[in-house]
Amino acid sequence: MLRLGILPEGYIYPREQRPIRDLLRKRSHLVNVRTSVLISLQNIITRNCGMKLKTNDLKRLRKNLVHPHLADNEDLALAGQVSKDTIDFLTRKIRAVESFIEKKVELRDSYRNLLTIPGIGKILALTIMLETGPIERFEKVGNFASYSRTVSSKWTSNGKTKGAGNKKNGNKYLAWAFSEAAELARRFDDKSRAYYNRKLQKSNFMIAHSALAHKLARAAYFVMRDGVRFMPEKLFS
Repeated sequence: MLRLGILPEGYIYPREQRPIRDLLRKRSHLVNVRTSVLISLQNIITRNCGMKLKTNDLKRLRKNLVHPHLADNEDLALAGQVSKDTIDFLTRKIRAVESFIEKKVELRDSYRNLLTIPGIGKILALTIMLETGPIERFEKVGNFASYSRTVSSKWTSNGKTKGAGNKKNGNKYLAWAFSEAAELARRFDDKSRAYYNRKLQKSNFMIAHSALAHKLARAAYFVMRDGVRFMPEKLFS
């Protein structure tokens, strides 16, 4: 079966690169934990104060903007302080991991142009590089998009659903990276936001978000494969 080319081969990630990749995954885990604590604290403030603090205000290290809102009740004050201390602790650890990774790992030349894609900064570019490995192992852009979980796993025929594939196939960390990139691109890039809004008019925000993430995954594939800078006219024309 292997000789006939009908038995797919798995990719074994190089052992010497696994520790730094796993450290970057640990950062992602810490971010998820911090987000859950942030949401919990926002809910406490909203329920008891009738207001909502911005996420950046909750994460601020030098000034505690949470305590004044909950200081009148000692129970709420303790709950808020515990949450704020946890958020601050996680923020410092996340920054420490980021600083260590940025000093130890440099983007390879073929991946450096990822930084020209809207929504992709240094950490997301490193995540995509380390999770992708050699881009040559993906024969077509569709293979990479599927591995990144940016395409639907539904099987359709004549507009009717005929089944679905395994949604857990692929790389969940690449899926997270392109989802984050799509959200940042929607906020800060005009062409990405225009594409998102066009999709939003025809569907809902989840489909529009997934469509933009898929576009960015396709762009990343060609940027990595060809070693070229991002060209928005080709992606959003």
